[in-house]
Amino acid sequence: MGTADSSADPADFPVPAPLSSHGPARVIAMCNQKGGVGKTTTTINLGAALAEYGRKVLLVDFDPQGAASAGLGINAHELDRTIYNLLMEPRADVREIIRPTEVDNLDLAPANIDLSAAEVQLVSEVAREQALARVLRPVLDDYDVILIDCQPSLGLLTVNALTAAHGVLIPLEAEFFALRGVALLVESIERVQERINPRLRIDGILATMVDMRTLHSREVLDRVREAFGEKVFKTKISRTVKFPDASVATEPITTYAPTHSGAEAYRRLARELIARGDAA
Repeated sequence: MGTADSSADPADFPVPAPLSSHGPARVIAMCNQKGGVGKTTTTINLGAALAEYGRKVLLVDFDPQGAASAGLGINAHELDRTIYNLLMEPRADVREIIRPTEVDNLDLAPANIDLSAAEVQLVSEVAREQALARVLRPVLDDYDVILIDCQPSLGLLTVNALTAAHGVLIPLEAEFFALRGVALLVESIERVQERINPRLRIDGILATMVDMRTLHSREVLDRVREAFGEKVFKTKISRTVKFPDASVATEPITTYAPTHSGAEAYRRLARELIARGDAA
């Protein structure tokens, strides 16, 4: 049901050389206040592809729905301690909640519905925007890339993710309605940049759920490129039933269907990110 354009584009990206050591991590927030744009799919599959290239990767599930945790086979609703507890307990160590996944080099800090309470409880805290940055600080040197799967909102949890991050990756569905919210998101990112985190930058916009057979998809891609130019990743992710299939199987597409065009597209995105200097 659609193919990824990873092999069709002659301007491919080189396979990255192996790393001789790990860390410090570059922290990337996966962000879009609109739901259903492929944010969690991208977090899991980009993380798995980077891990395949020998990068040590931590996924931080920062959505109370816990979709990234579930997508990697971890039932976070049965866990006593998750990322929520770390936000609320200044002296707790994030290492106690980090779980290895079935994918080598890929670890997960899980979340569940408890995290929804953090939005309210953090409001009265000192330096409330910096809670996640504090939680992640002790493990920055253990990883090459930390990917934060944000919830679909521009609330305090997302501001925490943007404060902890070096870069933002915006998955954008190839749909006209999806374009509307991007200006608002960019405004929020710029506000965090000005007031709290001057190092933050937009790494890129990733077109997802693309169907190049439709005029609509092609027109949206043109509009996105007009508006954001070089910020738009050359890699695009096509619509395919294999992504939901892999989610049901609770594994990344890179292991569920390693030769599928969707898996190839995420490997290409990993190579592009490394080639751009946005990951080690």
